[in-house]
Amino acid sequence: MMKKKNLHLAATALILMILGGTFKASAQDWKSDERINVMFGLSQPVLAHGFNIEGNFIDGRFIFDYSHGVSLDFQDGSTTSSLRQQGVAVHMPYTTGFGLGYRITEWLNIRVEPKWHRFEFYYEDQPQTKSDQITSYNTFSLGAGLYGAYRPFKHQNNFLSGFLLAPSVRFWPTVTSSEPDDSFTYFNKNTNSNQEITKLDPGILFTPLVINLSVGYTFGIRKHHSTQTN
Repeated sequence: MMKKKNLHLAATALILMILGGTFKASAQDWKSDERINVMFGLSQPVLAHGFNIEGNFIDGRFIFDYSHGVSLDFQDGSTTSSLRQQGVAVHMPYTTGFGLGYRITEWLNIRVEPKWHRFEFYYEDQPQTKSDQITSYNTFSLGAGLYGAYRPFKHQNNFLSGFLLAPSVRFWPTVTSSEPDDSFTYFNKNTNSNQEITKLDPGILFTPLVINLSVGYTFGIRKHHSTQTN
C-alpha cells in the first residue's frame, strides 16, 4: 500500500513540475496552429495491464480529443477496501469518451470531458468469463481535466521535434449508473455472507481523481503566417 502511495506522490510531483514549466512565455503563433496529436497513456499498461490511446485535434486555442482505454484490470491494493475484503477483482473492458478544451498557453489546456465506462466484477484469480461474472454495469461520468503537452525536442530540426509528453490531472465524478440503486447485493463465497458492490468512480482507487502521463507525437497541419503588405 505504501508503494502505491509513493508512486502516486511521485507521479503528482512529476506532473506538477512539467505543468509548471508550461507557464513560461512563448511565441504567439501557437494561437493559430492546426495540429494532430496521437498519444498513449502509461498508467494503463503499468498499473492496470491495459491499453489507452488518445487523439487530439488542435485548432488555434481550441482542442478536441477522443480517448479509448481497453482491458483494464484491478485487484488487491488497486481496488477499494470493501472489494479487497470480498476478494473481488474489477475488469474494465473499455473506458471511452471525448473532451472539449481551451489552450491557456501553448502547452497547457483545460477540458470538459464526458466519459463512458464498463465495470465487470469477478472473484480474484478466477476466469473472467460471462458464467463466472458476479455482476456488471455501465457508468457515465462528467468532469474536467488539466493537461500539459510538452515537446522536449521542439527546436530540433529532425523527427524528434514532434515527440510529446502529456501529463494530466482530471476529476471525473460518476453521474449515472446502469446498476439499479447504484448497488448490487449477492452471496459472497469467500466470506459466506451477503455482500454489496456499489457504484464506482473511474479514477485512482475508484475515486474521481485520475492522474496520468502519456507519450506520443504531434503532427503540424498548418501554421498561420502573417501576411506582408507591399
